[in-house]
Amino acid sequence: MPVTTHVRTFATFAAILVAVLLSSTFVPSSASASTSRVGTAYNVVLNQRGDWYRYGAAGPSRFDCSGLVYYSFRRAGFRYVPRTSSGQAANATRISKASLRRGDLVFFYSGSARARNVYHVGVYAGVLNGRRTIVHAPHSGERVHRERIWTSSWFAGTMRGHS
Repeated sequence: MPVTTHVRTFATFAAILVAVLLSSTFVPSSASASTSRVGTAYNVVLNQRGDWYRYGAAGPSRFDCSGLVYYSFRRAGFRYVPRTSSGQAANATRISKASLRRGDLVFFYSGSARARNVYHVGVYAGVLNGRRTIVHAPHSGERVHRERIWTSSWFAGTMRGHS
């Protein structure tokens, strides 16, 4: 190998090594840490697919809608997660529907779009066949699964930025 190739290879290696060392010396902000935890919570939710619904249950193998969120976000390291869907709606940071990312929360309401009117929660799972979907524990006789959002009476919230 010519000397110039060795020098370029060494320079490239050195640049990569410096970048890795510098990035590891900085502590991530709480916002990026909580974004990472939202991803972890989403993975926990996905792992619960197939578990049965049970009213008032918060895992580890049976869930109601808010119990699924409570269990998953607590397992991901969030310290404060309310147990009810209305409490979760009041605690989450409200975001636009356009800002939804996997792991964010979708709150279904009756009446006006207020936390106290929330009756159901699901975890945003992306778009499938042109429709937004959630993973949720729907109701008795059903299992945790992915489903299209069936109504326009919902608003979005996120735990990104929470501890």
